[in-house]
Amino acid sequence: MSDIFDFEKKPDQYAVMGNPIGHSKSPVIHQAFARETNQSLEYKAIHVDLGGFTQAVRNFQANDGAGLNITVPFKLDAFNLADELTERAKLAGAVNTLIFQKNGKITGDNTDGYGLLGDILNELNWPIKGQRVLILGAGGATRGILEPLLKEQPFCLVIANRTASKAKDLADDFSLLGKINGGGFADLGKQQFDLVINATSASLQGDIPPIPETIFADNAKSYDLMYGAKPTAFMDWSKEKGASEVVDGLGMLVGQAAESFYQWRQVRPLVKPVIELLRQDMV
Repeated sequence: MSDIFDFEKKPDQYAVMGNPIGHSKSPVIHQAFARETNQSLEYKAIHVDLGGFTQAVRNFQANDGAGLNITVPFKLDAFNLADELTERAKLAGAVNTLIFQKNGKITGDNTDGYGLLGDILNELNWPIKGQRVLILGAGGATRGILEPLLKEQPFCLVIANRTASKAKDLADDFSLLGKINGGGFADLGKQQFDLVINATSASLQGDIPPIPETIFADNAKSYDLMYGAKPTAFMDWSKEKGASEVVDGLGMLVGQAAESFYQWRQVRPLVKPVIELLRQDMV
């Protein structure tokens, strides 16, 4: 006999998994998206012990979980766990979004590049096509944003990294998608760029990558993937050295979350109100 008194369906369950996870703004972001789009869901942050990622995902899925965001240090684990991968996840070599299919399969996606491009093109209205683009750092963050950046057809894209060989290898991996080169910080010489993206973690320590002070062309833009209540060290340095516009990565954070939300719910939330909400909370 069916329970005819069960009028309310339990909200769909989502979460972000990471270690550490206490700093995550994902619950605030997705709850704001849910209110904005009138979606019935609950979203929480889950701390996962190192070595326990696969079991944590299986447990969440078995308890009627609908989808997950994945943050450090588990993006590669999520890549390996997924039954199928989107094309952008394959290119990124990492997964930040897991989508649980009705047949029990898990699809792995990477929305980082979408978040960055959405912020740069739609929120900031900065051009990429025909521009000289420099990315500092050759780690996972850079790999996740290369494909969408190259799709926008910059004049050239250069990756500079402390270990030059790592940047060169990464450039080789994406060479079929556009004009891209990699090398060491010292190789930059007197080159100038229209858009400089800091994908290193140097700002977290208050440091600046060892790059030439003349790196910014006239009217150049500077984007730091890091963010905080105050401008990052790289943002302050960029403004000092002549960048005309300088921003942090909060817009990318919200943008990649919005794309995850869309992949789960097939509803696309507005990002600007949530960016403003987070800015107010950080003051």
